[in-house]
Amino acid sequence: MKIKKGFVLREVCGERVIMGEGLGAINFGKMLALNETAGWLWKQAQAMGDFTIEALADKLCEEYDVTADEARKDVADIITEWQNVSVIE
Repeated sequence: MKIKKGFVLREVCGERVIMGEGLGAINFGKMLALNETAGWLWKQAQAMGDFTIEALADKLCEEYDVTADEARKDVADIITEWQNVSVIE
C-alpha cells in the first residue's frame, strides 16, 4: 500500500488532518482528523513509501508500549479508515 499522491498531513488549529492538495483536493473535498498516534503512523507510512500493516505495526511497537497484537489491530483499523476515504492505494 501507499499514500495516494496529493494527500498531505497538516496541522490546522492544533489538529492533525489529512487533506488533499491539487487534484486530490478536488476529488477529496474534506479533511480527515487524526489523533496523535494516527498522525505518527501517517508520517511513518509516508516515509516508507510502500508499506504494510505488519511494517507499520513493527514501527508502532518500537515507538509505543504496545503488544504486537494490539499494534496490528490498531494499524489495521486506521488503514481500513484510510481505505474507506480513499487516501491510500
